[in-house]
Parts: sequence; structure tokens; C-alpha cells
Amino acid sequence: MELKRVVVTGLGSLTPLGNTTQAFWDALLNGVSGAGPITHFDASKFKTQFACELKNYDAANYFDRKEVRKIDLYTQYAMVAADEALMNSGLLDTAYDPDRVGVIWASGIGGLLTFFEEVRDFALGDGTPRFSPFFIPKMIADIAAGHISIKYNLRGPNFTTTSACASSANSLIDAFNYIRLGKADVIVTGGSEAPINPPGVGGFNALHAISTRNDDPATASRPFCKDRDGFVLGEGAGAVILEELNYALARGANIICEIAGAGLSADANHITAPHPEGYGAMMCMKNALEDAGLTIRDIDHINTHGTSTPVGDIVEPKAIVSLFGEEAYKININSTKSMTGHLLGAAGVIESIASILAVKNDIIPPTINHHTDEPEIDPKLNFTFGNKAVARKVNTALSNTFGFGGHNAAIIFKKFAL
Repeated sequence: MELKRVVVTGLGSLTPLGNTTQAFWDALLNGVSGAGPITHFDASKFKTQFACELKNYDAANYFDRKEVRKIDLYTQYAMVAADEALMNSGLLDTAYDPDRVGVIWASGIGGLLTFFEEVRDFALGDGTPRFSPFFIPKMIADIAAGHISIKYNLRGPNFTTTSACASSANSLIDAFNYIRLGKADVIVTGGSEAPINPPGVGGFNALHAISTRNDDPATASRPFCKDRDGFVLGEGAGAVILEELNYALARGANIICEIAGAGLSADANHITAPHPEGYGAMMCMKNALEDAGLTIRDIDHINTHGTSTPVGDIVEPKAIVSLFGEEAYKININSTKSMTGHLLGAAGVIESIASILAVKNDIIPPTINHHTDEPEIDPKLNFTFGNKAVARKVNTALSNTFGFGGHNAAIIFKKFAL
């Protein structure tokens, strides 16, 4: 069968750099760090006492008091980002068929704060079970997709993808596939995460995965830098409206870009460590190129997974050079996690939004906090280090996202043309 073309018509962002897509994009271009001391709880006894929290987020600006009691932070974030994306797309101002509009959402963890608070209160009590009736529906990782569909009466495909840090990249890819197979006209897709709480920070500290640079949080996220010491935990959400091309054209939608293709793979190597030679990362990029009908000469920009971890930051550049060869040195490569921190299950979508906007605006955000070259990384690769965005023609951008368990996802965005 002939696959349908899929375009992007709306974006929504709630990130440590800004609470709208425009604010997020402006901060990226200006090399702003979203890191700072943790304010969500007393972290003074933790090895890591900083994170990339949302700034000036007040649930009362978006929900009434009764609603806030019923929804975990990760669901709140999802609904705020989805609302902006839908408004941005103009879909709600048209006569759409709700049976043909779906929601495919993602979260790596779901309602971790709710789970922690309910179990903590029970453990500190007298053993009498006094759990909230909202405990389970607040906690489960699929509930954000349900809330979005209920709010807007969207009755198309509805489910949640969970693949650790690759979760929201998987949600975009699933949405892309459902639309090009003709199963829906429009899908609200993306991901959200709210992990900045005691078990979130404590758990990643126990894994030795996050930075402990408490004396200088703003420069702690150092992708591809020799003195990196782990990622910086982030929170927030991103939403993308995907539409079948002819449907978008018929309603006069503003088409931002097109999804050209996507690729998936597994490392089959270790629960937390990537394949040492980057085989899985290379294969998902290769699969994305083949799916898009593109060659290694067609990619202008790669937004890497680039977490600032000792092992991962060596492996991904190996994978890029392995696949692209000499063409790799012509590609502008960055890691927006240097500014946003790592949003776990929401990382893939906010980095996809950054890639989409790079294609739209022909400008690539920098990779900040680079101090010393990593000797194990090919020095000829162009990482756009510094605090300045780089202007260049971006016809195609590839966004990589990898997750614990060896889950790899790559998505290619390109300029739209009939």
C-alpha cells in the first residue's frame, strides 16, 4: 500500500527553559542553562542537590483546586503542553471527526511523586490503609493520554508508550505510523515527566547516573566534554500535532515541517549501558534513513541523545561516524540537554521540537558547557560548542533518543514541500 505523508502542524512545550514553545526556543538559541538548586523538596542530604526544574509553574494557572487533587504533576505537564500544541495547530477551530483524532502519549515513569507520597504516608502511619481513591489513576503511566482525550473528546487511537528515555520518541514514531497507515487523520503526541522528587533523585544517585556538581549547577550538564560526570535531571513536557498531509491541506493548517522517516533498534547489551561500539544507535539511524528514502549526504543536523554521561557520550559519536563516514564532518551536531537537562521520557519530544524548529528557522542551538575535548571522540565532528546558535540551511534534521534497556529511536524531520 502507498503510505500517507505526515506533517507537523502544532507544537507545545513546558520545559526548564520556558513554559511555552517560543520561550523554550528563545532560551535554546541564547544558550541558557535551566539548572539550579532543587526547590521541590529538601535535597540537602542528597548527593545531588540541583536539577532542571520548571520555572514559575503554578498549577492554579491551568487547573482548579479539585482537578489538582486528582492529577499527578506529570499529567498536569502533559495537559498544559497538549493544550498549547492544539491551540497552535488551529485544529479545535475546525470541524474535525473526533473518531479520527487520537492521543499517543509517553512517560518513562508516570506518577512517581504520587506513588512516593502515598506509600510514604502509609509507612509512617499506624498500618491502617488510608490510600487516596485517586492513588492508582494518578500514578499509572497511561493516564495522561486518557485525560487529554477526555478533555477534548478525542476518540481515535489512545495509548501510552514506555521505553525509558526513548519513550516520547517512540510515541511520535507510533503516531507517525498510525497516520501514514490511514488509521487516524490527526494525533496529539508527545511525553511528560515529573521525576524531581526524593525517589527520582535518590534513585539516579544510587545509579551514579546524575551529576554531583553542586558547586556549579549551571555548567553541570556537559555533553561530550572530558570532565562530564553525569546528566542533570529535568522535568516537563512536549506535545506535537501530527496530521495526514491532505487532511492538513484541506483545513488550511499551517504546516511546520514533515516527518520523513523513523528508525528503531535494540542494543541487546546491558540494562543501562549502550552497546560499546554504538551498534544499536547506528542501526536506528540507518533504519530511519532507509525509511525516509534518504542517504547519508542528506542530513544537515543531528540533535544527539548527548546526556553528559561518561559512556554514552563516547558511544553515540562512534555510531555517527560509523554510519556517515566522511559525511559526518559536514553535519552540525548538538545536544540540547546541555541546557534543558534530561527529561527522561519527555526528552525525545522536546528534542524533536528543537529539531523541528531548527528545520523551520535554519538555525541550530548550541551545545553549551564545553570545557575540554574528550580524547575518545573524533575531533573532526562539528558539535556547535559554545553559547552561540549556528545559522545554516537545515533541510533535514535527525533526532536521536536512547533509553535504559537498550531502546533506540531516531526520527528525521524535513522541510515541507508539495
